[in-house]
Amino acid sequence: MKWFKGINQEADSEQDDRVAVSLARLRALEFTARGFSFLPRQPVNSILSGRHGSRLRGRGLNFEELRHYRPGDDIRTMDWKVTNRTGKPHVRVYTEEKERQIFLFVDQRVSMYFGSEHAMKSAVAAEIAALAAWRVLGSGDRVGALIFDDQNSYYFKPQRSRETVFNILKRLEKTNAALSSGCQANAEQFNEAFDVLLRYVKHDALVIYIGDGFGWNEQSDEKLKRLSIKNDVIAIKVFDRAEQELPNLQELVVSDGEMQIIVSGTHQQLQSRFEDSYLNHVKHMSDALERFGLPLIEINTVDDPLRQLLIALGSKIGAKI
Repeated sequence: MKWFKGINQEADSEQDDRVAVSLARLRALEFTARGFSFLPRQPVNSILSGRHGSRLRGRGLNFEELRHYRPGDDIRTMDWKVTNRTGKPHVRVYTEEKERQIFLFVDQRVSMYFGSEHAMKSAVAAEIAALAAWRVLGSGDRVGALIFDDQNSYYFKPQRSRETVFNILKRLEKTNAALSSGCQANAEQFNEAFDVLLRYVKHDALVIYIGDGFGWNEQSDEKLKRLSIKNDVIAIKVFDRAEQELPNLQELVVSDGEMQIIVSGTHQQLQSRFEDSYLNHVKHMSDALERFGLPLIEINTVDDPLRQLLIALGSKIGAKI
């Protein structure tokens, strides 16, 4: 095993969006965020159809008025307290909300600052969040976010406005850039951010988690259970293929941006420990989602994020929705 100092290279004139995504890149995704949706009606081959489709509640309901029962009214809307008090049947009338709340729960911790072939997980997660935000805004719903790094959580109230989307994208750019300076990993921050999310998300919202699941444990399972009782939840797990299986190469160079280490990928014990570590890393999240019947979309760091979303959500490539 060898350690050596990383080679300092002159900074490129243009920022590499595969390492730390730029605001310009995130804003430009507005024009490509087409062909998919997070609405209850999904294509038959969407991961959100079938058993997951019934969990997508759609927009919530607002109480409109209390009135006398009319022939044909759904008996389930009867207000029995008022009916008993007045002696006449009354029903509660609701109207569908014009806008639905969509929360983006975006992981930008140091565990996301990894990429072996094409892009960092943190940059891919930021692009997926931007695509989702633009698509939600285009659908006429309100979009908000809770973006968290290893120290802080940043909340954005759901609004149907371009300004809100811009503010979310600005924060994504800042947290992406901060990762390159080196941070201390904080697995506990995931549950702390989850607690913040639960304070803001009450009911009839759609929460889209975008991250790698680092730090997910039994406490996270309970928080997910509480969240999913009155809200819809979709998990988008961003992963790098090198996390799943150590490349079978004689020499592998691993770097944290400052120092580099050379290891042998052919060492059987190292490969086994590496694979076990990854499985344990994501097991809690995958198991919890499966137990609660919640959809999981897996996005790798090599292929185009939009194309992967289109395939997962059953849309035809190039379709406009």
